[in-house]
Amino acid sequence: MVADLVRQVAGERAQVDGIVAEGVDPHLYAATTSDVKALRNGDVIFYNGLNLEGKMTAVLAKMAERKPVCAVAEAFEGFDEYAIKATGSQIDPHIWMDVAGWMRALGAVSKTLNSYDPSFGAHYAKRTDSYLAILGRLDEYVREVVQTIPLEQRVLVTAHDAFGYMARAYGFEVRGVQGLSTEAKPGLKDIEVLVDFLVERKIPAVFVESSVSRKSVEALIEGAKAQGHRVVIGGQLFSDSMGPGGTYEGTYVGMMDHNVNTIASALGGAVPDGGFRKWSESKP
Repeated sequence: MVADLVRQVAGERAQVDGIVAEGVDPHLYAATTSDVKALRNGDVIFYNGLNLEGKMTAVLAKMAERKPVCAVAEAFEGFDEYAIKATGSQIDPHIWMDVAGWMRALGAVSKTLNSYDPSFGAHYAKRTDSYLAILGRLDEYVREVVQTIPLEQRVLVTAHDAFGYMARAYGFEVRGVQGLSTEAKPGLKDIEVLVDFLVERKIPAVFVESSVSRKSVEALIEGAKAQGHRVVIGGQLFSDSMGPGGTYEGTYVGMMDHNVNTIASALGGAVPDGGFRKWSESKP
């Protein structure tokens, strides 16, 4: 998601290389020798921050001693007021799940590139404004689609707790089998509590994630079945990773379009034909 964001601002001014590939869990990813070499050779480094890239934190901190390094999820003005504080000292790192939050991160990218390469400031500003307009329409689309889901059905149960910003922004109740990081493995009690929640609330669907094992979600389905309640997998969501490179879902816009359409379809909402792309074409 970060590499996609930087590409939107930099355009042809930069070669943007992403280290963590699609389908890979950034919470568990450890930098390889070739990754460290790429970081050393790069001019500017961008990453999400807020401990999303937990095992790479030390490497990124070392790089910040010698070159510009920007943690896009925590580098924007008003971060303290915007961030979701979880238990203890943890802050939810998944700000891209709120399109308006990702628009804030876009500003941090633009500011960093402009500071490093000021002679092309107008180029970065133009591209930033253009992408902001697209994200503004995407935010509107997500809100419109979510509103079609019956209020009592707006409950999002997923493999891990990656959708808190989406919940706050668009009016969902969310539950994850695992916590903010996939390093925290769920125990039997965690599964049992969530199964009881599914049964009591008569939740019809739960969701798997592209970068997280589906075993814990399947355990929920089996547990609910044992209590006489049928739950289905409503689809696969992109949480900590986008879709395959070169596809629509391999962009941030495509990822969010896919996610909200999948959620709405499974929870009783209505999805416009053609999704965001067709919907956006009809807007002035």
